[in-house]
Amino acid sequence: MRNKACRRHIVWILLIGVAGLILSGPCPAFAQSQAFPLPSIKIGVGEAKDTGEVSVLIQILFLLTILSLAPAILIMMTSFTRLIVVFSFLRHAMGTQSMPPNQILIGLALFLTFFIMTPVWQNIRENALDPYMDKKISQSRAIDEALKPVRKFMFKQTREKDLALFMNLAKTPKPKNTEEIPTTVLLPAYMISELKTAFQIGFLLYMPFLVIDMVVSSVLLSMGMMMLPPMMLSLPLKLLLFVLVDGWHLVVGSMVKSFY
Repeated sequence: MRNKACRRHIVWILLIGVAGLILSGPCPAFAQSQAFPLPSIKIGVGEAKDTGEVSVLIQILFLLTILSLAPAILIMMTSFTRLIVVFSFLRHAMGTQSMPPNQILIGLALFLTFFIMTPVWQNIRENALDPYMDKKISQSRAIDEALKPVRKFMFKQTREKDLALFMNLAKTPKPKNTEEIPTTVLLPAYMISELKTAFQIGFLLYMPFLVIDMVVSSVLLSMGMMMLPPMMLSLPLKLLLFVLVDGWHLVVGSMVKSFY
C-alpha cells in the first residue's frame, strides 16, 4: 500500500512539472497558430515636424500639471474648507456619529463650492481662458488674468491680522496695495482665516444641541435614572429640533451668504 501511494505521489509530481514547463515556455506550434497578433506599446521622444506640435505638447503638459494640483487648489483657494469643517462640526454636534456619511458631506460641500465659485470661474473663462484659446494673449498673461478674480475672492475672506502675520514671517516690506502682496503669502493667510471662521460657526451650531444634552442629563439625574444613557433621549430630541427648524436650509443658506 505504501509503495502504491509513493508511486501515485511521484506520478502527480511529474504531471505538475510537465504542466509547469508547458506554461512557462510557449509552444512554437501554438504561437504560430494564433489568429491575431498581440499588441505592443512603444513610448519615445521624436523630432517635431513644426513648432505647432511643440506648442500642443507644452499645453498638454501644463494641463496635466494643473490636474495634478487640482485637489490642493480646490481645498486652498475656494470655499470648500469652510464648508466641510462646518458640516463636520454639525454632525458631531447632533451626535449622529457617521450619519450623514463622509461621502455625502464631501459631495454637498463640493457642489456648494461649485455654486459659490461660479462667478469667479466665469470671470476666469471670459478674461483668461477664452482669450488664451483664441491666441489673443500669452500664457503668462492668461495666468495673471486667471489669478486676479481668485485673489479678489480670497482677499475678501481674509483678515488683515492673518495677512500681517505671514507678511512678517516672510519678512517682506509693507505693501502699498493688495496687488503687491504675493500669492504665497495670501494662501496661508486665507486658510487660517477660513479655519477660524469655520470654528466660530461650529461653536454657534454646538450651543443649541449642548443645551438639549444638559437638560436631558439634568432630568435623568433628578429622576434617578442613572443607568439610562442621556444620548438615547437627547439624540431624537436634537433630530426633531433640527427637522422642525429646517436646519439644512438654514445652515446651507447662511454658509452661502457668508461668502457674499
